[in-house]
Amino acid sequence: MFILKTLLEAFSHILHMALNIYIWIVIIQALLSWVRPDPYNPIVQILYKLTMPVYSFVRGKIRTVFGGVDLTPLIIVLALQFLDIFLVKIINHFAASI
Repeated sequence: MFILKTLLEAFSHILHMALNIYIWIVIIQALLSWVRPDPYNPIVQILYKLTMPVYSFVRGKIRTVFGGVDLTPLIIVLALQFLDIFLVKIINHFAASI
């Protein structure tokens, strides 16, 4: 049982870190969209490839442009924060009950 508990705790920490890293990727991409960086820069291309599938998914499901402002990054960050709090807490609670 100790091994399963430790495994679940480790998984919850990794999930927490992965969600936070992706939140920062979305924030950086949103900030870069204000300054129009060189599209051939490898870092800009990586950020674009990491965020555009999620942006497209959200934009396909709900209207995200209000008053000329695209709120897609904000919606994604809020959803990821919710998942971070919700899933990590559930996994930790389950691990503690073992």
